[in-house]
Amino acid sequence: MTALSRGARALFLLGAAVFFGLPLLWLLLAPTRTADDLTTGSPLGFGALGNVGDAWSHLMSYNDGEITLWIGNSVIYAAASVVLALLLCVPAGYALAKHDFAGRRALLTLSIVTMILPPAALVLPLYLEMSAVGLTGTVWAVILPLSFYPFGVYLAFLHFQANLPDSLLDAGRVDGASELRLFWSVGLPLARPAIALIAFFGFVRCWTDFFLPFVMLSDDRTFTLQLGLMSLLQSTGAVNNSSGFADLDIHQSEAALAGLVACAPLMIGFVLAQRFLRTGLLAGAEKG
Repeated sequence: MTALSRGARALFLLGAAVFFGLPLLWLLLAPTRTADDLTTGSPLGFGALGNVGDAWSHLMSYNDGEITLWIGNSVIYAAASVVLALLLCVPAGYALAKHDFAGRRALLTLSIVTMILPPAALVLPLYLEMSAVGLTGTVWAVILPLSFYPFGVYLAFLHFQANLPDSLLDAGRVDGASELRLFWSVGLPLARPAIALIAFFGFVRCWTDFFLPFVMLSDDRTFTLQLGLMSLLQSTGAVNNSSGFADLDIHQSEAALAGLVACAPLMIGFVLAQRFLRTGLLAGAEKG
């Protein structure tokens, strides 16, 4: 690699770091400053840690601390959806990878096609389906659709196909193991990296989803954190000074802190699952 190409690469990486890093740095620093500091001082200045506590107390003043309810709702929705998705995706991926049955190719093709469809295109059919069984406005109207995760099925299929030899399963069958025992004792232990990968991506998908809860839920007591923050920001002075609730002391500092609260579980989850994610992404990439 020539000096010119190395310099060009370094310049590109520096530009990308600045472009993507500055907004994150502002988000981290904004809760330490007051609303006046944000409008008059340096955009990247540091205020005082005490301002973070003040910003949180201001957020808690909205509807008697409803933000904590939204956080709890998001945790429940995401955890239940991920558990159900794993219960569906891992056995489905195993069956598609290791069993030949009528309709197998059609199911695999359908999973891939559904996986590439825009999520917004499925919201209306899902709403009509939930409405037909009387589940709109309930937690199940969010949990059940989010548990349908074709990408997770495809990840499990790829993992089992690449990392679970048929000869290993045949040896178990010769020893008299049932298909359920083979899946539980042989398939699942080898699929831990894939399970971690599916769980992480499924959690990110559930935690960040906005449009589905927006369509399915009407009571703000059942809102997710993403949906609740939209309601908070629209009805306070954080982005709309002419709002009817603009007298609440919720401005840009509080909005930045709310954004950090929404991002924190994703960052913590990524740090905790990093080793499993790396293993899951590389599994099957090299054979022999």
